[in-house]
Amino acid sequence: MSGKNSSKWIYGIIGLAGGMIICAILMALIMPSMMIVTRESKLGFDDTVSKIQERIGEQGWSVKGISDVKQEINKAGYGFEPNVKIIKLCKAEYAKEVLMTDRFISCMMPCSISVWEGDDGRVYLSEMNMGLMARLFGGNIGKVMGGKVVQDEEKMLEGLLM
Repeated sequence: MSGKNSSKWIYGIIGLAGGMIICAILMALIMPSMMIVTRESKLGFDDTVSKIQERIGEQGWSVKGISDVKQEINKAGYGFEPNVKIIKLCKAEYAKEVLMTDRFISCMMPCSISVWEGDDGRVYLSEMNMGLMARLFGGNIGKVMGGKVVQDEEKMLEGLLM
């Protein structure tokens, strides 16, 4: 190989490696904000929690538990004032459909919606970005989580968001 050709290959490899590093850094910076979707509620804290529980049932899902994070932190002796509750929800039909092919995803089940008070006094809801998660996993997970789960969750939150 002549000197000019080998230089082009070296610069090409360096450029490719540099591009990959820049992409990795950008993904590390951007991905966390893409993985979680946070929206503001129109209602107060307790009303938001109650309404979501009601809507979960209306969509054929069930509440598997509610964690009162503020209470748990205070019970452990660490003072914490803002309300934070995590609502665990499941639809057995969808869970079975996913677990028939992809049991490893069980570590992300059941689905969760958190309701929390911001320092600004407003009430927010946060949940995993199921549409993005579905695209990342693809296959049956993508079909169920990216379709049925996303549609049901949007119906649950309908009218509650600013």
